[in-house]
Amino acid sequence: MPFSLATPAHHELIVKKSRFIACVEPVSGRDQAQARVAQLKAEHPDARHVCWALLAGGQSAANDDGEPGGTAGRPMLEVLRHQDMQGVLATVVRYFGGVKLGAGGLVRAYTDAVAQALLTAQKIPLVKQSRLACSVPYALEGMVRRELEMAHAELLGVEHGSLVTLQFALPETATVELVRRLGERGQGQLAWVEAPEA
Repeated sequence: MPFSLATPAHHELIVKKSRFIACVEPVSGRDQAQARVAQLKAEHPDARHVCWALLAGGQSAANDDGEPGGTAGRPMLEVLRHQDMQGVLATVVRYFGGVKLGAGGLVRAYTDAVAQALLTAQKIPLVKQSRLACSVPYALEGMVRRELEMAHAELLGVEHGSLVTLQFALPETATVELVRRLGERGQGQLAWVEAPEA
């Protein structure tokens, strides 16, 4: 099961006088990740590198920011993959301490910094959601709303026309039971309609 993070988590590592300041945090995608990296560069103008890795579906990326190729961003990305993270940005700000670490030392430092930050992070499971929509006569709107509330479904929208159309999302695992209950309680007056894409 994939996980995201409830809040950002940090860890600082010193390796041969170099400071590695790691942060793992939830992000919605590449735009938010790049804005955060730009913010870190502004906050740490004397840092030699601000390396980052993003695991967010089709928007995943890794950036070594001047470190030798494959020694920072990719190892950080692998830590996120190994921990089954999704929608998470890992950043490491490095202040160079004057001693070169070599490729192996860099990989270890960046990997350890991110892994240690994840150890203190509060992980939250990502539950796959189903989006559904149904139309009912006005007299049944209250019943549908109560059923949605009991199923912990999120009401996304309601349209009042000749019928009431309700759009909602809920955990995929609860979908079959809710559809069954609404079908029974709707007594043939509830119609399923195509839910608009998110």
